[in-house]
Amino acid sequence: MKINKVLKINGTLLDKNQLENHLQKIASSHNLTNQPQKETYPVPQMLENFKVIEQVYNLLNEHLKLGISIHPAGEWLLDNLYIIEETVKQIEKELTLKKYTNFVGLASGPYQGFARIYVLATEMVAYTDNKIERKDLEDYLASYQTKKTLSMEEIWNIGIFLQIAMIENIREICEKIYCCQIQKYKAESMVERLVENKEKAEQNFKANEVKKLERDLFKDMKYPFIEYLSYVLKRYGKKGYSYLKVLEETVEMMGTTVSEVIQKEHFDIAVRKVSIGNSITSIKKIQRINFLEIFEKINGVEEILKQDPSGVYEKMDDKTKEYYRNKIKEMAKKTKISEIYIAKKALELANKVERTVKQSHIGYYLIDKGMNELYDVLQYKTSRPMNPKDKTRAYLLGIIALTVLLSIRNQ
Repeated sequence: MKINKVLKINGTLLDKNQLENHLQKIASSHNLTNQPQKETYPVPQMLENFKVIEQVYNLLNEHLKLGISIHPAGEWLLDNLYIIEETVKQIEKELTLKKYTNFVGLASGPYQGFARIYVLATEMVAYTDNKIERKDLEDYLASYQTKKTLSMEEIWNIGIFLQIAMIENIREICEKIYCCQIQKYKAESMVERLVENKEKAEQNFKANEVKKLERDLFKDMKYPFIEYLSYVLKRYGKKGYSYLKVLEETVEMMGTTVSEVIQKEHFDIAVRKVSIGNSITSIKKIQRINFLEIFEKINGVEEILKQDPSGVYEKMDDKTKEYYRNKIKEMAKKTKISEIYIAKKALELANKVERTVKQSHIGYYLIDKGMNELYDVLQYKTSRPMNPKDKTRAYLLGIIALTVLLSIRNQ
């Protein structure tokens, strides 16, 4: 079984200007190839991520029944699993392997083989802590395009890849939640055995028993465990005081204090809560974004088509405009020439004639008889349909060739 590559980009939070500069730098460094490697197809990993998310969701529900407090980030998960599930199903349906391998890939660098748009989306998510706003997204894409042009297909589909990156991050947060909940479970189990034990003799610890407890606590000590055990023991007042002292002494052996551990753990909890909140909120927002509006604002092809000398393009409805853009996309795929360059050449041809004739409409060179003229300018050889004159000539040449061949054989 072939294992797919997993895209991991770790980043610290950048402000908007810093991120725009970062996107310009990575655009300059991106060397492109015709298609990404099949092994970088992200859907299998996304499905694995959702399995982990679902397992943590089930664990949280079990802990609720047991009366164990839930990680604040876990509360977001309990309330919003259905949104993540619907998003995963939609992406699985939309992003087929065939569709993925039609995007351009990266030819070199640490993310070699991945689709360029997948890497770009993951960069944005990594440096915004999963917080994506519509206006910011528009500006980020525009920043990238100051150095490298994105295709229409990439801009149309960036929402899918942003959501994939966010689901990857939700899975990582869920792993932290899982670890935290297991440590809480261990703490509850320990208190249940040591503090709530009904056997009076076992409630009063002797010196050797205290030493044993110290060793047990010191073994596999983790911050969520220390923080939660401290909280639970304080809840018991005098009854938990002796155990709390043992905990404090043991933690000091690690070179820190319970108070410092609690501060660090509370900070980590706050970070995870904000991060998962950003992810889920952004997934909802992305699903409401009109990517047609973003596309028309930042796509270079659209800007060129709007300069149509005949003025016809501006008056077209959205479906017809999309048909024209798709024609450019098909030409780009066939010729391996950028969409921007093709659009510019079509515009140049349209500008060479009087504005009163149909050849002044840019569409004449994209969907009409002027296509062959555009292909000539692009220096791309294509098979052309023969006109009646050419067909007659070809027919006569065929007859002559056959006659000559027969006469030679009869000699």
